[in-house]
Amino acid sequence: MIPRTLTARARQMATWFPVVSVMGPRQSGKSTLLRHAFPDYDYLNLETRNIRTGAQEDPVGFIRSRPSHLFIDEAQYAPDLFPEIQAASDERHDMGQYLLSGSQNFLMLKHVDESLAGRVGIMQLLPLSYAEATQANPSLTVDAFMFRGGYPHLYEVDIPESVYYRSYITTYIQRDVADILDVRNLQSFRTFLRLCAQSAGQLVNFSKLGAEAGVSSKTAKAWLSILTSSYIVFLLAPYASNARKRLIKTPKLYFHDTGLLNYLLGIDSAETLIHHPQRGEVFENLIIGETIKRYFNADKEPHLFFYRDTNGVEIDLMDMTDALHPRLIEIKSGQTARDDFCKNLTPVGDGLGIPPEQRSVVYRGDVDFRGKHASFISAHTYLTNEN
Repeated sequence: MIPRTLTARARQMATWFPVVSVMGPRQSGKSTLLRHAFPDYDYLNLETRNIRTGAQEDPVGFIRSRPSHLFIDEAQYAPDLFPEIQAASDERHDMGQYLLSGSQNFLMLKHVDESLAGRVGIMQLLPLSYAEATQANPSLTVDAFMFRGGYPHLYEVDIPESVYYRSYITTYIQRDVADILDVRNLQSFRTFLRLCAQSAGQLVNFSKLGAEAGVSSKTAKAWLSILTSSYIVFLLAPYASNARKRLIKTPKLYFHDTGLLNYLLGIDSAETLIHHPQRGEVFENLIIGETIKRYFNADKEPHLFFYRDTNGVEIDLMDMTDALHPRLIEIKSGQTARDDFCKNLTPVGDGLGIPPEQRSVVYRGDVDFRGKHASFISAHTYLTNEN
């Protein structure tokens, strides 16, 4: 097993809450993490037909006949279990009684909110971070990781990326999306997914996405909501706290995993990616997505934004998670450090009162140094620094 940063936090959560739940995309390693962190718990997977039938037909007996240290995988398939877990955990008053995980996060969260609010510690596990992936492959470069992505199976088995992601997309659409959204035309949803990939790093335009996929803007919003709750994509909100500036109000669209993004873009190798016209967007996606992973792996809620005003002045990433030490980050896919990378950092930083030592350029080069207007940080350094 590839060690996961979130493991220690999961064990700690079990001392604080009677129920611990891990959310995240399919195949991100949720079940593996929990089984490794809690090897003494009984394990039940509701994807197994007989087990699922028992849970659905007799939820009371299913819970009451089993020990208190129980891990239920794919728990969303038996929604009537959740109130029984609530009742049983309330009676015992012990911490760490139940572990829950599932791949259909929109259903899991709905059931958790309805029955287990206040009793469950929720964590979010995304695919491997670059720092985690390098433990499996110490020679892994940033460019190779940017192409391959972080799904653990890709580092456990020598499988071509295209084969893995083709299967992943088919499984996701057939098992998750079609069941929840009643998508009658799966091809339209596939088209929509690829359109989202082509829009990575850009402002979201629901009308355009819907029109090009052949659906209404309302349907496009619903589909994007499911992609978001499934941890396939995320929206980066614009910064909107400076009343003196006229700022853009529309969020940007990104993918949680650049390997999946590359597959949807038709990029078939790391070499192709380096010369691809969307390399800049993919690299920007990598840095922002890995920043989210860093906070999720530390069980912290990230407060990330981008800055863009109506005059076109833009900063790729504003990290406001530490309110006392906000950071401005420009993201550049070139390997040569250039002074003009900092052209927006100075006026925006000065206007927001963010000092120069908290302004950075993250780029694909190898050298870290302090420039006149900002720090230049290599992607490798940025992605392996846990702070």
